[in-house]
Amino acid sequence: MSRVFMHAVVSVDGYIADEHDDVGPLFDWYFNGDTDIVDGGPFKISDASARYVRPMWESIGSMVIGRHLFDLTDGWEGKPPTGEHVVVISHRPKPEGWHPEASYHFTDDLAVGVAKAKELAGGGAVALAAGRMGGHALALGLVDDVAMDVVPVVFGSGKRYFGDFAGQQLLEDADVVVQGDRVLHLRYRVRR
Repeated sequence: MSRVFMHAVVSVDGYIADEHDDVGPLFDWYFNGDTDIVDGGPFKISDASARYVRPMWESIGSMVIGRHLFDLTDGWEGKPPTGEHVVVISHRPKPEGWHPEASYHFTDDLAVGVAKAKELAGGGAVALAAGRMGGHALALGLVDDVAMDVVPVVFGSGKRYFGDFAGQQLLEDADVVVQGDRVLHLRYRVRR
């Protein structure tokens, strides 16, 4: 059974980007080491981070993202950074003619999208993007784990890791705590 984990790189005060979608120094740790996450990829991270990130990325069978992230990244040109399949939660359809060979699926229903991502993952993990959509998924009980790569920077305002989630959700104690170079990797199971 596929587990769904919400994930993003986040500032210590809980932001995944500023108001203009600028991530500032949040991603610097992806380029400050000597170890590849994937062979031949652009990312070079510390050995400690690689021992955590590499198996996490390799476990991902599919991703769930919102239309905003899809538009910002142009869907990574049809080649997601990890996993083979992407489900996009959007009220708009896939852009006409956009990478027809890519395994990208569009739906306007978050629960349907997560179910589709689990099916596509084939037993692998489902990575769900944090932010507004991630907060909604948490509120609906669709998230099994919360994973954060916490970077030592304070944004003060911007796009929140949990979006506009206004409820309360208990998490278990962290089952992953890894100190990288300029990043702290944390992972929590959602308490049911």
